This record gives sequence, C-alpha cells and structure tokens, in this order.
Amino acid sequence: MAKYSTELLREVSYAFQKFKEFTPEVAEKFQGFLEATLKTGRLSLREKELVLVGIAVAIRCDPCIALHIKKALDAGVKPEEIAEVISLAVLMGGGPVATSSAKAFRILEELTEKKKE
Repeated sequence: MAKYSTELLREVSYAFQKFKEFTPEVAEKFQGFLEATLKTGRLSLREKELVLVGIAVAIRCDPCIALHIKKALDAGVKPEEIAEVISLAVLMGGGPVATSSAKAFRILEELTEKKKE
C-alpha cells in the first residue's frame, strides 16, 4: 500500500499533467509564474517553501502540504522548522486547522523517513 504522502504527490503530478494536456497555453504561463515567484529574491527558496507549507496547512490543501513539505525538505529545511511552521498555521487557523494538521505531521514523518532511507 502506498504511503499517504506518495499518493498525494502522485495526485499533484496527475493534476498538472492533465492541466498541461487540456490547457497547454495556460499551463505554460502558470509554470512561468511559478518559476518567477520561486526564484530567489529577497527570500531564499527554503524561506519561500516554509511560507508555502504554512499556507497549505492553513487552507487544508493536503496535496499542497505534501508537495511543499517535500520541496522544503529538498531545499534543506529541517523537520523541526517545518513542524514550527505547522504550529504557526494552526495558531492562525484555529481548531479546524489544528485537527487537519495531523495530516501535515503524517506527511512530514513519511517524507523524513524516506530521506533517511
């Protein structure tokens, strides 16, 4: 059985594949926007990924959480830093975000486990 985080990352990949297949011009422009916003400016990529983790948790977007936790880990963010950002998202989102933050911690644990392998 696939891990939860793996399933979510596949879902993100599938969505973007279909987006590109059905609306290639829009997908291309979105990709350009994505690249421009993630390019290092005043904030580093690792800082931007931490912000994106917090937003993903606050809006309770499970595929977004998986994608940005993975990207944050790939950018050198420590699991403890990600956990702190999850806590900040819960602070801002209250009870509903607190209950869904379990998924974010599960994803973090799975992806951290994978990096150790």
